[in-house]
Amino acid sequence: MLRWTRSWRLPLRGLGPCSLSFSRVPVAPSSSGRSGAEPRSVLLSYKLLDGEAARPALVFLHGLFGSKTNFSSIAKALAQQTGRRVLTVDARNHGDSPHSPDMSYEAMSQDLQDLLPQLGLVPCVLIGHSMGGKTAMLLALQRPELVERLIAVDISPVETTPSSNFPSYMAAMRAVDIPDGVPRSSARKLADEQLSTVIQDLAERQFLLTNLVEADGRFMWRVNLEALAQHLDKIMAFPPQQESYPGPTLFLLGGNSKYVRPSHHAEIRRLFPRAHMQTVPHAGHWVHADCPQDFVAAIRGFLA
Repeated sequence: MLRWTRSWRLPLRGLGPCSLSFSRVPVAPSSSGRSGAEPRSVLLSYKLLDGEAARPALVFLHGLFGSKTNFSSIAKALAQQTGRRVLTVDARNHGDSPHSPDMSYEAMSQDLQDLLPQLGLVPCVLIGHSMGGKTAMLLALQRPELVERLIAVDISPVETTPSSNFPSYMAAMRAVDIPDGVPRSSARKLADEQLSTVIQDLAERQFLLTNLVEADGRFMWRVNLEALAQHLDKIMAFPPQQESYPGPTLFLLGGNSKYVRPSHHAEIRRLFPRAHMQTVPHAGHWVHADCPQDFVAAIRGFLA
């Protein structure tokens, strides 16, 4: 049994109790060798906060190296403030979801196409950050009947050219060496020191360290670094699409982020003709972490 490290929590006040259910599925069958076939879905790990079934649920999809815990406080706040059901999901190869050699947006979309109807959560309000935003956009374009409205957080339906050097991050994570039997607090410190030689930003290192887990006295990364590294080009890209999504769409941007550029606007308007853009002035790429109150307010305003 893995003992998880402390979650990356967001400071929101006034959160009341919410009932929740959860699923943990640790193993995925390989679907390699299925060239040209529909992607084989995996059973995703999720947490579902209860609420009124009459209104569309809110579904949160995290970004690269993230997990459903990134939205824990946000989800509780919105469940309390809106009375809706709120689902947070671990993408394949992340969090508690199974590892798989497949890491494409088509596969991640298929995972949700299977999960959401099983939970009775369609149509839903789909909210995705970064990689999760691209998954959300593709799902809305492929199966618009499953998505009542869409929020893409600081990402565009085009190839991403971030300032962060993800390949070097992955190489640094794979190079971390922690002796067996080291206490968790010491292990995190050792890992942080080793990552700091490549990743200078403390917040980014702390975010990556949420993936450090312990099993039988040994430490490892819960993200599937091999699959992520192998398919990083796919994660940075976006599958070409012809059909548009007719539903209401919000592109919620960080004012200090450069992920969504003016050159992207034409493609955004082509694929999402009802798109509205809103900027959170003092937020970077992780809008929900930098300005959680503004993030919640923007979502509530879009739902009104």
